Amino acid sequence: MSKKRWKITIEYSGTSYSGWQKQDDLPTIQGSIEDAIDKFCQQKITIHGAGRTDTGVHARGQIAHFDLDYGDRPLTGFDLSKALNAHLRPQPISILDAQEMDDSFHARFNAKKKQYCYRILCRSSAPALEKNRMWHMHKHLNIPAMRKASKYLIGEHDFTTFRDSGCQARSPIRTIDKISIEDFAYDSHGGREIFLVVEGQSFLHYQVRNIVGTLSLVGQGKWEPKDVQKALDKKDRKAGGPTAPACGLYLVKINYP
Repeated sequence: MSKKRWKITIEYSGTSYSGWQKQDDLPTIQGSIEDAIDKFCQQKITIHGAGRTDTGVHARGQIAHFDLDYGDRPLTGFDLSKALNAHLRPQPISILDAQEMDDSFHARFNAKKKQYCYRILCRSSAPALEKNRMWHMHKHLNIPAMRKASKYLIGEHDFTTFRDSGCQARSPIRTIDKISIEDFAYDSHGGREIFLVVEGQSFLHYQVRNIVGTLSLVGQGKWEPKDVQKALDKKDRKAGGPTAPACGLYLVKINYP
């Protein structure tokens, strides 16, 4: 056996899948890619992702690794990507890149920073072309107030307030390195799109979506920016805002040393 470790970068639409993690009798991203590997080289291989995205969440830069025994035959990253994409069609999953790595590389444990983006569309009409790609809100949000509120979440905190009740992480302590909120014209009829980017090494279950939902209350004028600090200090999920829909969340980028 002459195994080589491969790192793959993956883009996908999560709308029709039950999340990243493989599950019996349910369509998942991991399961689909493992099936494509099996069809390509007739090997049952487990791939290891950098993070588990939930049902309906998308990715532009998910990372995974796996060990493949391809014998003495030559195999380039381009050829591997091309072969897997051929077996993934017509599913909305694309292998953007494949690189041969040292055996010490691990997609999850070596990750140093993850970047998520959340998209919100503010206009009266629902999105037709990007349905299930963004959170639709009928009214415009106060972006300066949301930016002010987001500053309370920067740094290391106990994020119990922004943690799903079913989260299995051992500790609620996490560090957020950056939150940026930008908005721009989505169409020529007054629609605005908001890009909310969150960066950190790791996140709790639903943490980003709960942050977005809470900041949306500030944007709607239902909360003052300082109310986010109060909610954080209470360390109680009931003190936080709603969980934003999965459709607007994207795993954008994962950085390694």
